[in-house]
Amino acid sequence: MLQTTAIPTIDFASFGDGTSPEATEIGIQLVKACREVGFAYFRNTGIPQAEVHSMFEWSRKFFSLPIETKLLAPHPEEGWKHSGYSGVGKEQLSQMVFDPTQLAAIRKKTPDFKESFDIVRNDCPHISNLWLPEEVLPGFRDAASTFFDTCRRFEIEKLLPALSLGLELPGGGEFLGQYHQNAENQLRLLHYPAAPADVFARGEKGRVGAHTDYGSGTILFQDDVGGLEVESPRGSGNFIAASPIPGTVVFNIGDFLMRWSNDTLKSTLHRVCAPPNDGKLGMVKERFSIPYFMAADRDILIDCLPGCWDEDRPKKYEPVTSGEYIDMRLDATY
Repeated sequence: MLQTTAIPTIDFASFGDGTSPEATEIGIQLVKACREVGFAYFRNTGIPQAEVHSMFEWSRKFFSLPIETKLLAPHPEEGWKHSGYSGVGKEQLSQMVFDPTQLAAIRKKTPDFKESFDIVRNDCPHISNLWLPEEVLPGFRDAASTFFDTCRRFEIEKLLPALSLGLELPGGGEFLGQYHQNAENQLRLLHYPAAPADVFARGEKGRVGAHTDYGSGTILFQDDVGGLEVESPRGSGNFIAASPIPGTVVFNIGDFLMRWSNDTLKSTLHRVCAPPNDGKLGMVKERFSIPYFMAADRDILIDCLPGCWDEDRPKKYEPVTSGEYIDMRLDATY
């Protein structure tokens, strides 16, 4: 059994409006977790558990539809247009590989055995949401859009202020939020289908290989099946379980915020493995999860965060916009 003790838990119960000493202490604890592990469990986020449960039910309903129905909202060929449905085997996550020949070789290997549906904000200027016709799954569009907004409120009201406070950035808790005004974010419904255990054992199928996320950070809601694993210590090649803990969500730093912080905050490798079979004809259970990927405003040029560099610790990276960086990473996925 993999251990989970290396992933700290951050409790937002006393964060309030982010101006109290308690809020600052929560920010310090969060940044410590992001420096040392890059992952944390969150408690008392203010995201209603009933709303989380409802979104998982909607996800289950969506993925239960016939494939030809789901394909009424197909994900575009361009990887950066993260909206709509992607079928099983459509994606193969690559870790910092951009050469077309190398990417082609990776994609010939075992594709990720999952299907997904991606949602952006409804008035996003450069990507349009691709929805099923309303009569196919009445209420789904409104439920998904509402849940996107719920995650967004936690991001703006608590998460980004806590990171800003913990990093002691100028302006108290407001600094990072100023660069995340446009909600350039992605809500993703994920389904990992059940399959015979032996196809995973033989390497014919894989859930998600080891990778890092691209943007500022990710909030992950997961069901009770398990399978998420995090590299710990970072760079060791050893993975620990990020097992589901009732009443919590999982958070991790993304590559862009690691770069922005001059590697102060750590974007850590993680993967999804098939859990042990459930004893029913040697089948591995299906798994559902819902990540909410956060990104900085795509057209703002980002330089190193204040306080994350000095003469003894010079800047490692050239300035870049979030849009340029994340589009490059997404195009390597499809």
